[in-house]
Amino acid sequence: MNYFNTIIGQSPAFESLLRSAKIVAATDVTILIKGETGTGKEILATAIQKHSSRADKPFITLNCAALPEGLVESELFGHKKGAFTGANSNKQGILQSVDGGTLFLDEINSLPIGIQAKLLRFLETGECLAVGDTKPYYVNVRIVAATNTDLHEQIAAGNFRQDLFYRLHVVPLELPPLNQRTEDIDLLARHFMQRFSEDYNVPLATFSRSSLRLLRTHPWYGNIRELRNLCERLSILVAGRIIEPENLPLEFTNNGVSSSSFDTTSFTLPEVGLQLDAFEADMIHQALLRTDGNRSKSARLLGLSRDTLLYRIQKHGLASH
Repeated sequence: MNYFNTIIGQSPAFESLLRSAKIVAATDVTILIKGETGTGKEILATAIQKHSSRADKPFITLNCAALPEGLVESELFGHKKGAFTGANSNKQGILQSVDGGTLFLDEINSLPIGIQAKLLRFLETGECLAVGDTKPYYVNVRIVAATNTDLHEQIAAGNFRQDLFYRLHVVPLELPPLNQRTEDIDLLARHFMQRFSEDYNVPLATFSRSSLRLLRTHPWYGNIRELRNLCERLSILVAGRIIEPENLPLEFTNNGVSSSSFDTTSFTLPEVGLQLDAFEADMIHQALLRTDGNRSKSARLLGLSRDTLLYRIQKHGLASH
């Protein structure tokens, strides 16, 4: 089975990403998958593992944000009996149990700074040290990591080790947000409606052309996960019917408060004209303030790619925001 064929998307940027993923899947190189929440990082990591030389070996996912800070080290490296309160027996770490296979570290940005040095040591030498032990053990594990935040900002804030970043950043793969993949929205919507029709054994519902137009202009802050949830809801509530705009949640229509309802043609150039550079800088400044400096979210508010926004931030001297 070709797991890459199960990943829906035909936009040029997405197809380029998949080509790169297929190439690196066949190697043992460390991979860092970047992308906002809901863009499908775990699905891509799974496809990479299934097409690697370790496909028949263990594959484990660990969400670094889901564990209490005090348990992350024990979960990864294991612990010896009596190492801390509650350690009533020896415990094998995930790295040891996945020896020979692949470990997917989701939300690596949430890994406590104190554990990052041990992970870096493992990446460089294969060495692991269980909590409370003095003798290291060695394993052969491929690491695929993922982050939903800008690690450069995390490094600047002192929350992420720069040396670990460069060790993980051997091959970066960046999943674009859904609002930068408008060509794929129709495909994804039809795929999800067909899937939920079969899952719930209900007649297939389909989107009208006007509804699809609204889907294409929606900001999709929750990305593919948000679209999937919408399709699941509509497949049940509008089963067997054509989904019209009035069947969509309020934020999809012109009466909603979504930014998708903002008409960009309503702006009128003042008679005296304006300073375009100053106007652009002010819009970027407002977007950064509204998103607390989050560059990815700011780019989405402005309808830009993240790289274009970073270029314009530098151009207008807004790098300190």
